[in-house]
Amino acid sequence: MPEQTSTAAKVGNVVVWILQIALAVQFFMNGYALFTDQFVAKFDDIGFGQWFRYFTGVLEIATAIGLLIPRICGLAALALAGIMAGAALTELFLVTNGGLKGAWMPLMFVVWALVIAVYRREQIFGALKLVRK
Repeated sequence: MPEQTSTAAKVGNVVVWILQIALAVQFFMNGYALFTDQFVAKFDDIGFGQWFRYFTGVLEIATAIGLLIPRICGLAALALAGIMAGAALTELFLVTNGGLKGAWMPLMFVVWALVIAVYRREQIFGALKLVRK
């Protein structure tokens, strides 16, 4: 007998998909912006070199795309939370004029991505089982 899905679960799934799509759009734009001259000074402050700006842009675009793929959307959200946690720490400790003012936005994205990851935990566990086989 097929498993019955409650109305609340269906609504929750729709809401999380809306959150995923919005976050994917945001991070596709963020990733694209990292390929422009807009962030050169910030990445000079960080001190890892401009290669890190391009690397971060690729990661953000890749996770944005991953958020739209049902099988890996949970892993993409988890990865994005990690990227944004790193961005928050960078703002706190490495960026001139960063501090809490610069870290609040990445921290907001960490929470947003973790909400998605928790809701999509079954996809995360499923993807991890595929890797172990």
